[in-house]
Amino acid sequence: MTIQTAQLPGQRRPRNGSATATAGIAPARSIGRASLVAGVGLLLMSALAAFGKVVVLDGLVTPGDAAQTAKDIGANEGLFRLGIASLVLVIALDLVVAWSLYRVLRPVSARLSMIAAALRTVYAGVFLIALGPLWAEHTTTFDDIWHAGLFLFGLHLILIGYLASRSRYVPRAIGVLLVVAGLGYGIDTVGRVLTTSTWTDVSSFTFIGEFLLALWLVIRGRRLSSI
Repeated sequence: MTIQTAQLPGQRRPRNGSATATAGIAPARSIGRASLVAGVGLLLMSALAAFGKVVVLDGLVTPGDAAQTAKDIGANEGLFRLGIASLVLVIALDLVVAWSLYRVLRPVSARLSMIAAALRTVYAGVFLIALGPLWAEHTTTFDDIWHAGLFLFGLHLILIGYLASRSRYVPRAIGVLLVVAGLGYGIDTVGRVLTTSTWTDVSSFTFIGEFLLALWLVIRGRRLSSI
């Protein structure tokens, strides 16, 4: 696929030297910038989320043992607060990524792109609410609220995947994998509600589409500026 010579859906190729040439290129350049912002944001989020959730929260929380959890958090209060701060940054980046992806995929469907961005924005709000109990060291409450919010995030990914697979500039395979990732989050939310035993997250195995999208946005998507 030669990105430099491709046209976005519905975009007319301007005549050389015409006044519309600059106007026709400007939206494409905007898409290229939005791609870069979204890709970098996704990669930064991955690093911050891994530190805040996996290293800090999962490292300090002992499931089913509130006394040990409180003891470990008390002994590592600085690290615990740093982990929460990293998750706050993840929420901020969620908003940036949501609207950057809206700009990237708007040529496919403005309405569906807006819905996808709105779903991620609402999810970010739920995530922020979930962080509240962490200040009181109520980690179970955080998990319950956050995993409920992930259902919205899964819907967001399904829409993003559909739009990506319909576009002429995002590889269809990435779109399909994003839909799979979205379904993984949805299954996790439902599974945690219905099961009374320990649940193994399906999304731990289906997230690859998110990572590939981030790489494509940074490496290839940003070149849409040269259309």
